[in-house]
Amino acid sequence: MNNILIIEDENDLRDIIQYNLKQNGYTVISLSNANDALIVMEDTHTDLILLDLMLPGLQGLQFLDIIRKRKDSVHIIIISARNAEHDIINALERGADDYITKPFSFDFLEAKIQAVLRRGVSSAAKTDSKNRNGIVINDEIHKVTIDGEQIHLTQKEYNLLSLFLRNPEKVFTRNRLLNSVWGYDSELYTRTVDSHVATLRKKLGEKGKHIRSIPKIGYSWESNR
Repeated sequence: MNNILIIEDENDLRDIIQYNLKQNGYTVISLSNANDALIVMEDTHTDLILLDLMLPGLQGLQFLDIIRKRKDSVHIIIISARNAEHDIINALERGADDYITKPFSFDFLEAKIQAVLRRGVSSAAKTDSKNRNGIVINDEIHKVTIDGEQIHLTQKEYNLLSLFLRNPEKVFTRNRLLNSVWGYDSELYTRTVDSHVATLRKKLGEKGKHIRSIPKIGYSWESNR
């Protein structure tokens, strides 16, 4: 079952899309602004985002830039009344997977969603999973298994684990992890890193021992521990 996040400030349209997606078997969260979406995505895995451009507070393109800077693998489809060619090209060049102009039918939207999700699955089939210390991780389908058994991580926990497994033995400062996973720098928020690493260790069970704490510096993934 795919998880879809709707970010649309037009209440009636947002409610209609949410209702129809749920009827078609999707898990849906709908929000009226992108600021709240960033908070929700901290702890909720999202497969695809339907993103309006003209939003209160953080604008759609600003949100898109933040997500792509963080290198999240989530798919993003723009839904917007702005139909100028340069708007569409700009959004696609900045990392949107597709662009739908309003008004549109739900059947058309559903076809676009399925096409983008299939594209991700097809790409995943061609991507080698990273396997280290019995942990297998696949960025395209957001799946982690330990000795063949799947575990469930939040988006941030997943991104931390992915970074560690793809850079074994490399020492990451807390601020570097904060920048790479959360997309900002500030020593005031490094406790956030410690909290997420602690939770990740717990979920990894015995494998959590491979995350080495380096006092006053940060963390690294030690394969031989």
